[in-house]
Formats: sequence, structure tokens, C-alpha cells
Amino acid sequence: MTRIRTLFAGLCIAIPQTGQAQFTDLFCDDTTRLHDQLQTVNGATPQASGIRDPDAMIQIWIVPSSGDWTIVQNYANGTSCVLAMGEYWENYGQEPV
Repeated sequence: MTRIRTLFAGLCIAIPQTGQAQFTDLFCDDTTRLHDQLQTVNGATPQASGIRDPDAMIQIWIVPSSGDWTIVQNYANGTSCVLAMGEYWENYGQEPV
């Protein structure tokens, strides 16, 4: 979780602060670079994905040793954005209905 907090803190400094968070204030980067950072810096691996619309796919990345999780939206144009991060991920092991 410390790595995710460090990443998040760095992102907060890089993103201009406003009175209220807006959808446009998300951290976005080149898909390859963002995925590489999730894997090498955070130790996360993609655990699940789903198509959101024809141009976007959602992925859930998990750090197996800690349960930290990150939800990333990947766009067809090669950009990805972190939508949410948290901790204590629990996998129920059930197949989607």
C-alpha cells in the first residue's frame, strides 16, 4: 500500500488542485508506460477486465502480497487513466453470471 500511496501522492502534486475533484482531474498516461509502472513499481498484475464501450476497456490490477488494487480505464487511442485505488481486495472466486 505504501507504493500506491507514494504514486497517489505524486499524482496529487502533479495535478492542479481545485475545490472539488472532477472527472477531468484523473491521472492519465500512455497505456504501456502506466501498465509498466503498475507492474514494476507497484508489483501489480491485471486480474480482471471488461469492455466499457467500443473505445474503452476497464482493468482491475491487484498487488497479490498486499491486496492493494487499482482500476484502470484503457482507451483505444493508447491512453489509460487510473479511475480508483484502494486496499484489502477480496476475490470471491466466482465466475460472472
